[in-house]
Amino acid sequence: MSALSRPVIVRHLVDQARKFNASAVAHGCTGKGNDQVRFEVGTHALAPDLEVLAPARNWGMTREASVDYAIKWDVPVQATREKIYSIDENLWGRAIECGAMEDPWAQPPEEPMTLTRVRTDEPVELTISFAAGLPVAIDGVALSLADLIKILNDRVGSTGFGRLDMVENRRVGIKSREVYECPAALAIIAAHSDLEDLVLERDVHHEKARLEIRWAELVYDGMWFSPLKEALDSFMLETQRHITGDVRMRCEAPGFMRIVGRRSPHALYDYGLATYDAGDKFQHADSEGFVKIYGLGIKTWAGRQGAKNATPPHP
Repeated sequence: MSALSRPVIVRHLVDQARKFNASAVAHGCTGKGNDQVRFEVGTHALAPDLEVLAPARNWGMTREASVDYAIKWDVPVQATREKIYSIDENLWGRAIECGAMEDPWAQPPEEPMTLTRVRTDEPVELTISFAAGLPVAIDGVALSLADLIKILNDRVGSTGFGRLDMVENRRVGIKSREVYECPAALAIIAAHSDLEDLVLERDVHHEKARLEIRWAELVYDGMWFSPLKEALDSFMLETQRHITGDVRMRCEAPGFMRIVGRRSPHALYDYGLATYDAGDKFQHADSEGFVKIYGLGIKTWAGRQGAKNATPPHP
């Protein structure tokens, strides 16, 4: 979620630099994080001529020193010396690190959590509607994307769903422990993926699953403004033309979510082909020849060379 916000910031940063005829821009990142890469690579992609300054990195400032510096110059920050958590928050969710969470064995404290604190014991069931891949409504009520995310964060987050605790591989080569609160993001991703299962043709679906990992790596590594990212964007956009439909999900405390239904006017699911009852219209006799041709290469290999693991191991 942090990686998604950095290109937005970079666009405005470069725009303001041009507005004021600046020759340089600055950021407050340290030398350990991913954001220094995202800000600097993004800035140079949009404005190769701009110099990028990084005082916190160059001065070797600790988290405590950064807090003291902010206090000295009346820069509003939420972190304190006593609560040294680094919290990055935007519409999509919250990323929390530092403090007690720097020990990957320690359970994250509840204190900094806001979106995923359990606030209801009642199950929450809702339907997310998509149009051409984008979430557009909840329970049939059309919403702007911003309002839809806010509502989902509140409704599914109230059951405790939407928290991630993970060890990441940063671009600079170190591992870090990060905790995320992103109920809406995880709900939308799960629902969208489920709808794709219903609609996308087999080979397109498999290839998208492979390429979306690469897309995510590019975004995480600060390559939002890159030719490969733009090329993958075109592929992703094409795959979403028919991703229209509804996905019903059920969330229960503490933090459980499951998809319980999906439908689409473009579904490739055919009841007549899938059913095993009397309505079955699948031509079973056709499968005999298909299976023989499909397995012919393996059969030939087995007859000439044999499989090394054909004999079960003895206990």
